[in-house]
Amino acid sequence: MFSHSLVRATTRPGSAGPSTLSISASTSRKAAFAFIRHASNSASNGKGPHIPIIRTLGQLRRWRKEARDKGLEVGVVPTMGALHEGHLNLVRASLSRHPLTVMTLFVNPMQFAPHEDLSSYPRTFERDLSLLQSILPPPASPRQLHSPLVIFAPTPDVMYPLKGELQDLRSHKGVEVDVRGWAEVMEGASRPQFFKGVATVCTKLFNAVEPDHAYFGQKDIQQALLLRILVKDLLLSHPTSSNLHILPTTRSVEGLALSSRNAYLSKAELSVGPILHKALASAKQLYEGQSQSESGTESAVSKVTDEVKDEDGAEELTGEDLVANATRVILEEQERILGITTPTPEQQGGGVELTLDYIEIFDKDTFEPIRGPIGRNREFVLAGAIWVGKTRLIDNLLVGWETS
Repeated sequence: MFSHSLVRATTRPGSAGPSTLSISASTSRKAAFAFIRHASNSASNGKGPHIPIIRTLGQLRRWRKEARDKGLEVGVVPTMGALHEGHLNLVRASLSRHPLTVMTLFVNPMQFAPHEDLSSYPRTFERDLSLLQSILPPPASPRQLHSPLVIFAPTPDVMYPLKGELQDLRSHKGVEVDVRGWAEVMEGASRPQFFKGVATVCTKLFNAVEPDHAYFGQKDIQQALLLRILVKDLLLSHPTSSNLHILPTTRSVEGLALSSRNAYLSKAELSVGPILHKALASAKQLYEGQSQSESGTESAVSKVTDEVKDEDGAEELTGEDLVANATRVILEEQERILGITTPTPEQQGGGVELTLDYIEIFDKDTFEPIRGPIGRNREFVLAGAIWVGKTRLIDNLLVGWETS
């Protein structure tokens, strides 16, 4: 079914990944790539390099064994498809650091509640394929069907062999993974059982792919940090917690965090979406003592600052102060929208329903909410969720630390 060969990759200085490919008999770990060639299971729309598609565990394990036998590192980028630039940045990072990358494409039913958007979640495989092809180097010759990137796109019966194609997987028998103590707050409080679905499917994907490194986006920071806890507590070696990388959030020019669900937003809703980032940025700037003159939220900041002076006039900010600051920014945007009767280009968002789900500040290690005085040089996360129309948007900012 499969035939394999080795390809040497050369990289231009400063480039994001391999720039040229040429056949080589060398088995050098630094230069060699192992590739699957399987014409019937390779995806190509005639517009770019062929990308092998793996749909069964048997195919995946044969491919993974050869990569292991050749000493080649494998990175994994788990996704549910409906790719955007944020996903592509994760793939680019993996391609630039490792000879081989697996992008998993699986819409996981277990992480959707019965009332959520499983049936309507965007499924855009052909578009996803074109996007992935656009970031790969061209093949050395038209005959080559080799790729440093493969897609693992299993069906539900592959991922959940005891449950099969059933829609509500949580109501049936089988193994589930629950990271208790970390999965019930913030996103977990708003979406009960969500992280159990995420933890279960990612444990399965890690077991199936056995990646040396895994890549996640900061937009889903609670998910990524929870998975670091999971791999550490389950003693997983592929990946280890230190090899589970969290890359910065990719945003639109206006500051909206890129998300597959942004496709649900109308033009008016898109104009309102960035308010969550602005609210979190306002709270972060308040904590860092930065000027708000360019943020558009000066009034909200000054109100809170005046309320949190101690007897000596020094600021003594608490977690509740930062939450109140960000919340006030959202509420002011709600008032602005309600005041628009006839939207103009200068008054965007008229008629849009904006609802706050939560704003929270939490410790990055324990996930415990921070309510009292924060102090200086504290490492924490500012996170929130809003509803814009019928679409739920999440975002976060890191304070005192960076992802890696």
